[in-house]
Amino acid sequence: MAQRTVLVVLFDAVQSLDVTGPVEVFTGAEKHTPGTYRVRTASLDGAPVRTSSGLTVVPDRALTAARAPDTLIVPGGEGSRHPDPRLIDWLREHGPRARRLVSVCTGAILLARAGLLDGRRATTHWAYCDRLARDHPAVDVDPDPIFVRDGRVATSAGVTAGIDLALALVEEDLDRDAALTVARHLVVFLRRPGNQAQFSAQLAAQTARRAPLREVQRWISEHPGADLSVESLAARAGFSPRHFARAFQAETGTTPGRYVDRVRLEHARRLLEDTGDGVEEVSRVSGYGTPEAMRRAFVKALGTSPAEYRRRFRPAPVR
Repeated sequence: MAQRTVLVVLFDAVQSLDVTGPVEVFTGAEKHTPGTYRVRTASLDGAPVRTSSGLTVVPDRALTAARAPDTLIVPGGEGSRHPDPRLIDWLREHGPRARRLVSVCTGAILLARAGLLDGRRATTHWAYCDRLARDHPAVDVDPDPIFVRDGRVATSAGVTAGIDLALALVEEDLDRDAALTVARHLVVFLRRPGNQAQFSAQLAAQTARRAPLREVQRWISEHPGADLSVESLAARAGFSPRHFARAFQAETGTTPGRYVDRVRLEHARRLLEDTGDGVEEVSRVSGYGTPEAMRRAFVKALGTSPAEYRRRFRPAPVR
């Protein structure tokens, strides 16, 4: 297997974890399987850059001296919002030469400005998805997943999602064992698929202003297998069902039914990932009632069955 060069672009006010997260993953994979990756960093003029958190990073070389890499990684950060035009020109010229083009967080904005995301599906940090879609209408922006693959181009959401994407690329290049070894070394889980949402149900929904509705949100999260019909939840809050449904949506930004669906899906996924409980038991305690009902929910939301989800995303036992 030929050694793959991974080149990470640096610029002033870059987000440090957008850089170091993928770098640690690929260098970890090189340690696990020597001869697989050669990780390098480069800035426009080869000069040190100061990250958005104040750290100074010394690149290996200037971008003008860098050869076309196998994988080109473009991180995000404050500097991606007002980039040096020379960086955009370099990406426009050299980005197409890489076998694989990757962005972390708002690095997607740099790729879009270089025209490298036109006609492609992409994501970025949730706070900048609207801006990316507005400023670059030729890009199909999906604000939900933690990372998106579209052919040779991969884009990821904020900060730690770059680690998830890098682990997925290592698994693709090498094998699952190599990616699991790196994940264990970094004390992260190799189990966040790209279609996992950037937010959990509790984070995606707003916290209700009124105490009775906040209590209902807590109850739903702690009792996914209970009767979570609108009538039951309304009674717990002391509202009529109609008033409860309207108030819940007004204060959380989602309907009770959608909130319950998301909580149950997350609960079932955690059980499939973290326990050896059978699918029938998981479906029962997660509120689906039957394995078939849970299977339909998984296929609709994730495009895979519970059994396949467990096979792909439950970490192997540490030996």
